[in-house]
Amino acid sequence: MNSDQKVAIVTGGASGLGYAIAEKFVKNNIRTIIVGRNEQKLQAAKEQFGENCSYESFDLTSLEQIPAFVERIHDRYGRIDILVNNAGINQKKPFTEVTDQDFERIILTNLTAVFSLSREVAKVMLAQKSGAIVNISSMASQYGIPKVVAYTASKSAIEGITRSMAVDLSPGGIRVNCVAPGFIATDMSAKALDSDPERKNKVLSRTPMGKLGVPADVAEAVYYLASDAASYVTGTILKVDGGNAIGF
Repeated sequence: MNSDQKVAIVTGGASGLGYAIAEKFVKNNIRTIIVGRNEQKLQAAKEQFGENCSYESFDLTSLEQIPAFVERIHDRYGRIDILVNNAGINQKKPFTEVTDQDFERIILTNLTAVFSLSREVAKVMLAQKSGAIVNISSMASQYGIPKVVAYTASKSAIEGITRSMAVDLSPGGIRVNCVAPGFIATDMSAKALDSDPERKNKVLSRTPMGKLGVPADVAEAVYYLASDAASYVTGTILKVDGGNAIGF
């Protein structure tokens, strides 16, 4: 690889928003490492993306293995310029039926793993005196959406740690930002909306642009925040929601 070529890690990069983000990076000559648990999906994505992409099959909830995982990537590529914390899981369940185990499982994947991975990658970036971290939140952090209490808690916390990380890391040359997607047409959102026509109609009726977004809309926002075009942008939460947050 070109020693001047940027290196990015995209978690959950084999499908949905992560796939679109990785595709955008690869097309812009960023060496992109996609991370996920499903090796078959990772391999298929890598074949689509070509030589600028590689993959790591890794369970991010194995917190004790994250330091060695990051060290392995750094040793292999010599640098880490961009981290996109995209991997996440959801659960739709009435509040009183959510068990402690349900709640902890989603917090572990969507929040604790993000913290642990970011901490280890930040050590590399601080040594480089440069880097960009982009977290993926959700408009669930802005609203009271029914039956997604654990997911909402995790994504609200992601926006909080984005601001905290930005204050801690920006003096060392690391910018930290967050993209908060609105209702985007992915397999995960389809499961939630197609089985609930009332919710889908409500979403569209209060979105001024009158349609769902597509994964490429989020990828463009992430690419901007990760690029030199955003060199004076840190600690921000960028909504990509078709105006949903201000719709009535």
